[in-house]
Amino acid sequence: MKKKERCSGILMHISSLPGKYGIGTFGKEAYDFVDFLYESGQKIWQILPLGHTGFGDSPYQCYSAFAGNPLFIDTDKLIECNLLNKEDIPKLISFKDTEFDTQKTSSFVIPLLKKASVNFQNNADNKEKEKYNDFCKKNEFWLDDYALFISLKDYFEQKAWYEWDILLKMRNNKELKTYIKNLSDSILFHKTVQYFFFDQWMALKQYANKRGIRILGDIPLYVAYDSSDAWSSPEIFHFDKNKTPIAVAGVPPDYFSGTGQLWGNPLYNWEYLKKSGFSWWIERIKANFVLFDILRIDHFRGLAGFWAVPYGEKTAERGQWIDAPGIDLFDSILRVLGDIPIIAEDLGVITDDVEFLRNKYNFPGMKILQFAFDSQEESEFLPHTFTQNCVVYTGTHDNDTTVGWYESASEKDKAYMHEYFYFKPEDVHWGLIRLAWQSVAYMSIAPMQDLLGLGAEHRMNLPGKPTGYWKWRVKKEAFNKEIIEKLRHLNRIYYR
Repeated sequence: MKKKERCSGILMHISSLPGKYGIGTFGKEAYDFVDFLYESGQKIWQILPLGHTGFGDSPYQCYSAFAGNPLFIDTDKLIECNLLNKEDIPKLISFKDTEFDTQKTSSFVIPLLKKASVNFQNNADNKEKEKYNDFCKKNEFWLDDYALFISLKDYFEQKAWYEWDILLKMRNNKELKTYIKNLSDSILFHKTVQYFFFDQWMALKQYANKRGIRILGDIPLYVAYDSSDAWSSPEIFHFDKNKTPIAVAGVPPDYFSGTGQLWGNPLYNWEYLKKSGFSWWIERIKANFVLFDILRIDHFRGLAGFWAVPYGEKTAERGQWIDAPGIDLFDSILRVLGDIPIIAEDLGVITDDVEFLRNKYNFPGMKILQFAFDSQEESEFLPHTFTQNCVVYTGTHDNDTTVGWYESASEKDKAYMHEYFYFKPEDVHWGLIRLAWQSVAYMSIAPMQDLLGLGAEHRMNLPGKPTGYWKWRVKKEAFNKEIIEKLRHLNRIYYR
């Protein structure tokens, strides 16, 4: 195995960036964050999935496995491109700077995107139109269905596709042609929005790469039931003849939930996917490596074996483990795409088959320091058990903040922590960051909340809770010189 360069980075999603209009975007604040990473000696910016989110705002439940979130498009950049005027921006509106409000932000941004789309289609020069047409052609395998799907959702007041008229639900050709004709303006709008999204993101990624920052992206294993993929490609999912899932995804009872996590995503029809040479998966991975430099596969264990819960169950307690063809899948992907940098999210119930799959391809796994300090038993998350080929986190987007976690820990576990490494309780977040940075793991990552020493009220997500999370945002003044100097110091002494 080729030795990987020691490096470190920060986990913060686009939505959590500062910004004027209620959500982080690909605008100036994102470029400022890249500068902050550069100045503090970081080489990795880890983000969550960039997809078009649906109910609950979770980036792990999106309307498409390929499309981007329209709310990340920066309106100031559309003004710079002469697609909007400053006068187009409503003046009498204000947003919270520490929390994302989906409805308020959407009602502000979407009308502006519609105006920019019309201006682009009417006024763009030939060179820009050629770029747009090239984008549509390169992405037609998902873009056409996605744009129609979202247009239909708009038309039917956001109803899920499986609640549409039976002819549309089953994709009757005559019915589809009628709606494609009637909704042509809406379809054009959604295609143009995706062009704006990818154009702005790729410019930001290029800027980060030039500053020596690699983007570590995230791919959910599953896609949402109410998604363009499930509606337009039902053959790749485990559906019955009415396009209803036979079983859905989740995990059995674990650290996060006593009744398990019932995600509700449709499971894959692995038999069909294998017969098709895993072409859908190959296209999906290829598309992600356009967006990102490194890819973390969420719920990696589901590619060795997955927990199947009968459709209609209220919790994930009743289910069964079913084998998945992970080796055949990765053999096919790597045969086409070559040696690609993948990180395996190997948390949860990890069995020998999961470890075998991860190790066969030398994919680094994940180590979470918040899982390490159980005073009752030795843990594989303790740093002295690490190998170099892993990524260590203080915590992830699913964990409490380090400060919140420490405050809720038992006295025995706290005592064990103090025996294991030195830290001041009021600086536990920096103690855990230092422990991650000094470990042998080739990559160390800390969420932005841990750099700031924020409490439990600032956590990004609580697994098993479908609403109320994914809203955290950072204030602009958080990126201060003190944090930059602390990180540079840790990177210097631990050669990251």
